[in-house]
Amino acid sequence: MSTTRTIFILIKLFPSILALRKDRKKWIYHEGNEIDLEQFRKNARKVLDTFISLGPVYIKLGQWLSSRADILPQPYLEELSKLQDSVPAAPFNQAKSVIEKDLGPINETFDQIDPNSISGASLGQVYRGSISGKQIVIKVKRPGIEKIVAEDIKVLKKILPLALRFVDPNLRYSARAMLSQFIETIHEEMDYTNESENLKKIKHDLENNNKVVVPSVYDEHSSKNVLTMEYLPGIKITNVEALNEKGIDRQKLVIDVHKVFFTMLLKHSIFHADPHPGNISVTDDGKLILYDYGMVGRLDNETRLRLIRLYLALVEKDPPRTVNAMYDLGMLTPDFNRSVIEKGIELTVRAMHGKKPDEMEVESLMELANKTMSKFPFILPKNLALYMRMASIIEGIYKTHKVNFKFVKILREILEEESLIKDAYIEEIKHSFERFAKSIDATISIAPELKKYLDDNRSLNLLNTKPKSNILLSGSILSAAIFIGSSFLYTTNESIGITGMIGSLVIMSIFAIFRKR
Repeated sequence: MSTTRTIFILIKLFPSILALRKDRKKWIYHEGNEIDLEQFRKNARKVLDTFISLGPVYIKLGQWLSSRADILPQPYLEELSKLQDSVPAAPFNQAKSVIEKDLGPINETFDQIDPNSISGASLGQVYRGSISGKQIVIKVKRPGIEKIVAEDIKVLKKILPLALRFVDPNLRYSARAMLSQFIETIHEEMDYTNESENLKKIKHDLENNNKVVVPSVYDEHSSKNVLTMEYLPGIKITNVEALNEKGIDRQKLVIDVHKVFFTMLLKHSIFHADPHPGNISVTDDGKLILYDYGMVGRLDNETRLRLIRLYLALVEKDPPRTVNAMYDLGMLTPDFNRSVIEKGIELTVRAMHGKKPDEMEVESLMELANKTMSKFPFILPKNLALYMRMASIIEGIYKTHKVNFKFVKILREILEEESLIKDAYIEEIKHSFERFAKSIDATISIAPELKKYLDDNRSLNLLNTKPKSNILLSGSILSAAIFIGSSFLYTTNESIGITGMIGSLVIMSIFAIFRKR
């Protein structure tokens, strides 16, 4: 079966792989009129249709790829973002067998379950029911899905090495890392005990947030294959007509979506990573309801603080600090061209603050970028892949509503309201001093003759009747090292650089005073 499935999938995917190879090369090395965007979209739609035809694992893979700007050109991302996780539900008798295997007879466990599914996804399906008169929803793993996933993951692992021969070298590392992340995520999604824990953690984190409602879990009616939750009905977040009928302020709604999701990201250790329109509804009084906690992202505290530094630098219109934060996050290759990236960030910052870049400036940047080793040497670390997915899906919600919205303004409000600015400055100062220390080390290392001079001078000092004169020499060397290091640091952090320069002069003065004694 595995060999037959491998050959079948390879035949289905091969035309898309070749088209992507060609389109990606054009996207990287050509601009403007040289790119046929409609042809790109046509090729992307073929990829979309192929993934749908190949079944649940490939639908999930398409969703995963829809936020990977490091792998796919923008038109592909736009088309794959339309890929909704909607698959016809399996017959209720099959779902019933899964429920009863884990929880016992349905008529003894639940008051009733409506056999008509309210939604069907690639990995599970959802039913309405009741317990002790309370309305609930029951999420049931699709029967036999583990076998299907295991089979198709084997196939993907076989196909990937072959497919990578037909793509450019820069894509190979990203593709391998992406597949590893995808496999890890899909296995997590198939274990509903994980989803239950994710939901409880996020509910706890957001318990004081009056903008959002998170359903409760019925633990005694849940298992690895069944998840029973409180039923919370609402209006789909992209149903503009229904929202208008209820008098919902859609501008406030878009702002609330950003505040809720970016607060999760920047303040807590876990965030909902799959906020597509099917997973967000709105109550009659305008609160958000979040569903489906199978795909979540986790950030360690160090990465979280680096993200805060990045966003604060954008808010404060500081491209050098932005680039430093991106580098510390692992988002840039070691050989990146700082001038190109800083110029690109400068244009981005101006656009975020409402000043559209001049067309000639953009063309000039692209010309400069194309002369470097790669267009923009961005990479996507594992722990940021789901963050990028979350951010791109939320952007799609904003585009649907077409309201007046400035992300940078909301970002500043989030940083202020959640008291995150102080943390960002502390982290920035810490990193500045680390770079400062490294710059001093670099200064000393590029002047080994200083050490030789000190050694020689130490020998001569034995014959010198005026040892105090060496104090000034030592002070001069230390002061010079600090001054040079500060001058390097000045280009990325003006205040710390100036402080270091002043400090070098103070040190020199102190040594001069001691010499006179």
